[in-house]
Amino acid sequence: MSPPDHVVAAFPGQGSLTPEVGAPWEDHPSFSAVTTISDTVGIDLAHLLVEGAEAELVSTRNAQLATFALSLAILDASKLADRAEWMLGHSLGEYTALVAAGVVSRVDGARLVDARGTAMLEAATAEPGGLVALIGGDADAADAACAAIPTLAVANRNGPGQIVLGGTTAALDTLAEQAKSFGFRRAIPLRVGGAFHTPLMAPAAPALETALASTTFRAGTAHVVANVDGEAHDNPSDWPALLVRQLTEPVDFERGIRALPSGAMLVEFGPGGVLCGLAKRIRDDLSYLPIGTPDDLDALETFR
Repeated sequence: MSPPDHVVAAFPGQGSLTPEVGAPWEDHPSFSAVTTISDTVGIDLAHLLVEGAEAELVSTRNAQLATFALSLAILDASKLADRAEWMLGHSLGEYTALVAAGVVSRVDGARLVDARGTAMLEAATAEPGGLVALIGGDADAADAACAAIPTLAVANRNGPGQIVLGGTTAALDTLAEQAKSFGFRRAIPLRVGGAFHTPLMAPAAPALETALASTTFRAGTAHVVANVDGEAHDNPSDWPALLVRQLTEPVDFERGIRALPSGAMLVEFGPGGVLCGLAKRIRDDLSYLPIGTPDDLDALETFR
């Protein structure tokens, strides 16, 4: 493998976790990142990642913190943080990207993720809902579904042929019944605890704004692409407003991938390789390397 023209660090959202996903990393020196973040937020994330039951692992607050911690541990193991010129994340992964780029510190990042996850959990408890990935169809079909079904809204634009909608439980039940009539082949419920990135998350905004107000944002070491507009923001003062908007506005992952330079290698730091899979459908002029286990690190040796 020859050295890529550019390195892009990509960080997944909370849906990437499965039981024992952290076990392969437990004895790796970089797993100390998980301990550091555990101490900051007062939750045993190592337990969750190595032996936690699925129900506690995927609970919103736990899932966001555990994903954040594991992605940073994998990044540390790769020693690629200084090589990456561009960074982006999907949903929760945007916070990981900001920490990886040095825009916020790890301690502040952990506190932000904790505040965000707690606030989102409370909003979802007050108004239960969820997310559904629609396969096939297009943006016009998604807009038609949202216009026809109350509370339904676009949550993620993940690429050609995959749009995620969110809404109340009743709205998603209606969508499941009518998905084919709107032109979608399948409607797949996602393992998340609420209608994230839709207006139903508005009650979470005040708590996040409070946490953001006490956070220091600095100029980063890489261009960080924002979820809500798919553009790189190098001015640190942009980020508090962007992160608040991300609560209630769609993650435009497709637009973010299109913002990356040609010839780049996208390296995904987290289990499952979901972002690499999505991005391949958007750009065929990039190369992709998912790093989910220590064995995957071997692929990096050829272009360090």
